[in-house]
Amino acid sequence: MAYQQPQTADDLPVLAALADPSRRALLDLLRQRPLPVGELARHMPVSRPAVSQHLKILREAQLVREQRHGTRHYFALNPVGFGGLREYADSMWQDALQAFAAYVGEQKLRAARAPVGKRKEP
Repeated sequence: MAYQQPQTADDLPVLAALADPSRRALLDLLRQRPLPVGELARHMPVSRPAVSQHLKILREAQLVREQRHGTRHYFALNPVGFGGLREYADSMWQDALQAFAAYVGEQKLRAARAPVGKRKEP
């Protein structure tokens, strides 16, 4: 298995983008369908310029994509950004599973080495 440098939060601007509850709320709104900025702003407790700034950050993190239809700007979820986040989470999960397997293996070895009277039965 080739060694890969672990990704950090600095490597994934998506983590910084998701740290803000307003941006997470915008993503939740976009889960159903693409929406124009005005409709997104109506559902948020912040100003329309603030919503636009949050959408800019989400777009830069590749979590949303923008399409223009006439004068309206529609935003939708972008699977590309979530792919990197998924890879990061999957790698962490694999590390956790490997650590657990190593721990179980160590416990079995310790149990096998313990004197017969001192062994704990499962």
